[in-house]
Amino acid sequence: MAELEPIHEKYGEVLGLAQAAQTATDRVAKLAEGEPEVRRLLERMHEEAGETRRRCEDGLSAFEGRKTAIEEKARETRHEAEQMLETYLGGDSDALDGFEFLTMAEAGELGHWEILHTMNERAGDATIRELTDFAIPIQARHFQDVRECSLRLAREEVAA
Repeated sequence: MAELEPIHEKYGEVLGLAQAAQTATDRVAKLAEGEPEVRRLLERMHEEAGETRRRCEDGLSAFEGRKTAIEEKARETRHEAEQMLETYLGGDSDALDGFEFLTMAEAGELGHWEILHTMNERAGDATIRELTDFAIPIQARHFQDVRECSLRLAREEVAA
C-alpha cells in the first residue's frame, strides 16, 4: 500500500467522517422521535452526507496508486467516529444528547474540511478544490443547524 502524504490522509479522514455522519444522523433521528422538524433536519443532513461521501469516492480515481490507502484511512476514521458515537450516546440518551454529540461532530468535520482546503492551497489539486468548495458551505450550515437545534432543545428541557 502506498505511503500517504498529509493531504491524502486528510482526504481519507473527510471521506470517513462523511460515512460516519450518515450513521450518526440515523442514530440521533431515533432519539428524536416525535420531533418532525428535527427529523427533517436530520434526513437532509443524512442525504447531504451521502452526497459528500459519493463525491469523495468518485474523486478517488484522481489518486491512482493511493486509492487503497486513502480508502483504508477512511475506514479507520469512520470506525473511530462511530466508536465515539457509541461511547457518547449510551442507553439513556435523548435528543438533546444526540444533538450535543452532533454539535461536536459537525464542528470537527467542518474543521477537517477547512484544513484540507488550506493544505490544498499550496498543492493546487483540482479534485480536492472542487470537493472543498462543495463541502465547506454544507458543513458550516450543518454545524450552525445542529448548534441551533441543541440550544432550542436545551431551552425546551429547562421549560418542561
